[in-house]
Amino acid sequence: MNQSKQLLAVALLAAFSLVASAQTYTYTVTNVVTVLVTNIVTVTNVVAAAPLPEPTPVPALAAPVKTPWESSISAGLTLTRGNSDTMLVTAGALTEKKGKLNEWGFGADGAYGEDSGQKNVDTIHAFGQVNHLFTDNFYVYMRVNALHDGISDLQYRLTLGPGVGYYLVKQKNTTLAVEAGSAYVIERLGDEDKHYATLRLAERFERKFFEEKARVWQTVEILPQVDDFNNYIVNAVIGVETALSAKLSLQTFLVDNYVNQPAAGREKNDVKLVSGLKYKF
Repeated sequence: MNQSKQLLAVALLAAFSLVASAQTYTYTVTNVVTVLVTNIVTVTNVVAAAPLPEPTPVPALAAPVKTPWESSISAGLTLTRGNSDTMLVTAGALTEKKGKLNEWGFGADGAYGEDSGQKNVDTIHAFGQVNHLFTDNFYVYMRVNALHDGISDLQYRLTLGPGVGYYLVKQKNTTLAVEAGSAYVIERLGDEDKHYATLRLAERFERKFFEEKARVWQTVEILPQVDDFNNYIVNAVIGVETALSAKLSLQTFLVDNYVNQPAAGREKNDVKLVSGLKYKF
């Protein structure tokens, strides 16, 4: 009986050993690390070179319009012999400049004449005027005028004063302007020295014809003494000019100087008709 139990135990032990030797142990490695390289750098800020714009041309500055001085000299000679013996010599100079904002005019003239050896003309005249334009038509001016007339016993008369003016017509070939202002007169008439204030009213006109080859002009001014309107002066000129060439022209003009209170023994009115050649430069 005991031997049978021993045999059974040995058999069970052998069977258990066979089962144990047939068992498979499986090990699973889960710590496999997969490395993924993601540091691929893509350069996106590559700036394409854009074509430079064409430079804008800078407009050339317009050259200022130059307004030249227009100058001239004139001279005349008249002689008569036979039943009359007369001589008249005249000379003058004029320069003008008309700009957009300012206008200048300066001139001088003189005349000397004799009749049968007796002096009958003896005048020297000069003037200057500057206009400053606020518009194309409206301006202010300053004017000075000087006159000597030996026949009228006027040793000198100096007139100086400001005023305002207006172009009623201002075209290429036609101008008409009126002026109003005041003036101060310093004169020696005969043996008397006078100083007084005046008003001044003036008008001037010019018209050119035939592509500026001919013109007529006229000026007049009235100077009444402010505290004695019975004492007044009137100066007037009217003339015509015709071109003989581009530089040379023939002009004839009438000058009238009226003084309501002349020197003792003198006439109120002095009139001169002057003709001569004018040269422009």
